[in-house]
Amino acid sequence: MILAYLMAQKAAGLATSSISRRLVAIKVFFRYLQEESLISENVTDAMDSPKLWKILPDTLSEAEVQTLLNASSGESLLAIRNKSILYTIYGSGLRVSELCNLKLENLYFSEGHVRCMGKGRKERIVPMADIARDNLTYYLTSIRPQFNPPLEERHVFITRRGGPFSRKTIWALIKKITKEAGIQKNVSPHTLRHSFATHLLANGAPLRIIQEMLGHADISTTQIYTHVDSSRLKSIHTKFHPRA
Repeated sequence: MILAYLMAQKAAGLATSSISRRLVAIKVFFRYLQEESLISENVTDAMDSPKLWKILPDTLSEAEVQTLLNASSGESLLAIRNKSILYTIYGSGLRVSELCNLKLENLYFSEGHVRCMGKGRKERIVPMADIARDNLTYYLTSIRPQFNPPLEERHVFITRRGGPFSRKTIWALIKKITKEAGIQKNVSPHTLRHSFATHLLANGAPLRIIQEMLGHADISTTQIYTHVDSSRLKSIHTKFHPRA
């Protein structure tokens, strides 16, 4: 109930600092209840405020992702490149740093996967969605050469000047497309990564597989998505619990 309350506050648009103060008030109240022997166990002891926000990632619905992709549609060089960027982040769940550092030799079209270097220089293989592969193939063959990159430039995604993207530039690009799409949420590259994982879970993907695709060292990090996708958990409970 406490977690649901905090998530509702976040959904209402309250700042993290405001929600944190409310959590502190709840924790103090529960401490008082325990000291007065009105409760035997203080459940808020397990709620560490700085870590709590890890279970509350911003995500987009599948419809909102489609709206975002539609907003990047167009026949211009930049529009086609931008759409390929969105499909690659969302289709493979890449971190923004992994996208910026993605090299031509990291793409395996025939096998249908991407090889990327994650945190701690840990390498992982991530499947490439068919539609992302198709968009990427078109971008590489028809669009990227028109930016006139130097022969030694190996980054997959490049700016109109022929050089690699910075994390800040990708962040600003997604903000711009989000605004054009009319989406009111605070969308960042990481929002698309969160959405990738949440939608996989909602459609039945095992948590361990999602952990591997995201490159999480600890399954507890991946478990944040079970909190986000509460509707799926409720349906599973209803289906399998004998007293549901």
